[in-house]
Amino acid sequence: MNGQPGSLFRQANFRNLWFGQTLSLFAAEITAGVIPLLAALTLNASVLEMGVLSAVSFLPYLVVSLFAGVWLDRLPKRPVIVAADLGRGILLLLVPLAAVLDLLSMPFLLVIAVLIGVGTVIADIGSASFLPSVVSRRDLVDGNGKLEISNNASRMAGEAVGGALVQVLTAPFALLFNTVAYALSAVFTQRIKVDPHAEPEDEEEQPDARKPDFWREVGEGLRFVFGNPIVRTLAITALLFNLFTFFIEPVFLIFITRTLALEPIYIGLILSSSGVGGVVGAVISGWVSRKLPLGTLLVVTQWLAGGASLLVPVATLVPKPAAVVLIIVMHFVDAVMVIVYNVNQRSYRSAVTPDALQGRMNASIRMIVMGVCPLGALLGGVVGNVLSATTALIIGSIGILSSGVYIACTRIRSVKEIPTEQPAA
Repeated sequence: MNGQPGSLFRQANFRNLWFGQTLSLFAAEITAGVIPLLAALTLNASVLEMGVLSAVSFLPYLVVSLFAGVWLDRLPKRPVIVAADLGRGILLLLVPLAAVLDLLSMPFLLVIAVLIGVGTVIADIGSASFLPSVVSRRDLVDGNGKLEISNNASRMAGEAVGGALVQVLTAPFALLFNTVAYALSAVFTQRIKVDPHAEPEDEEEQPDARKPDFWREVGEGLRFVFGNPIVRTLAITALLFNLFTFFIEPVFLIFITRTLALEPIYIGLILSSSGVGGVVGAVISGWVSRKLPLGTLLVVTQWLAGGASLLVPVATLVPKPAAVVLIIVMHFVDAVMVIVYNVNQRSYRSAVTPDALQGRMNASIRMIVMGVCPLGALLGGVVGNVLSATTALIIGSIGILSSGVYIACTRIRSVKEIPTEQPAA
């Protein structure tokens, strides 16, 4: 594993992981777009029902993450990821079947959405935990960067493809496409050849002396996240960033549609600039990591993302054409910085985590950083309603900057590079 550009695609194991994850990510994004359309168009869901459908997407991260982390550390990760893909494919197959049998309803769809969310959480944590078993630690940035390209490409194209499928097939039958995609993802993932010594044995084959208490294992994962100064710092930084990013989210569309009164064509340009920035960030993340010391990179990207967010309230002070340009630049720069930061911090925390704790570390991080998202959105909505959208955006931007201030005050700022040696268990 020489770390040269493109070298990972010459490795069959990574190639299969990449194909599998790319299909899985596209299917997940299409599902995220089609299910709300199904609720709105086919089931005539109310605003409250649409809100509940959106809210349940966070539940699996809060309820299932820690359990998934333990399972992934106890069991071989590859079959768990394969099972998550096949499970989601089968669940989606039930939707057109229910439509044919006239059993499709909002409660049914909510249950399906929650169960699919469980599979998505397991696959999400599993792929992040599995990567260090597929590539060497020196190739983690390259591997995470390539997977992040797939992630952002799926976000850019997923909803558009989902809309086209709904137009051609109708919403219930559009989900059949995802069943096929998840099945193919499972096939590619199953083809990955893993060193049997790098993965834990099946739990049923372990002697009883090797079966620690489930909650003790959960505690071990949480103690590692909060006890390891590197992982703890990265977790708190992500918590602050996500909290204030979601603080901004509910007021942003109101801000650009009412305060700035932008036309739909401009709104489309603004939203698409994030996807473009995400792909650019994923492409350059490896190059930037070779040019800058790791600590400097992590601090600078956080500061630039927070600074860029301040361009949005500034847009109220300039004519509409300039305001549109400012907001597009903000979304592009923010997306580039966030992806460059995420690729490198995800690789860093994987590199300093023993293989036996990869699942629980990623699960704990996911639960923490996703768990604050509903709280951030609620607080942002309240502040935007009581004060103003502009005030909420300023507070949120300052909050995002605080994540950069925090990481700049830690020892991570002086770290030169990601370690390549596996840490002691």
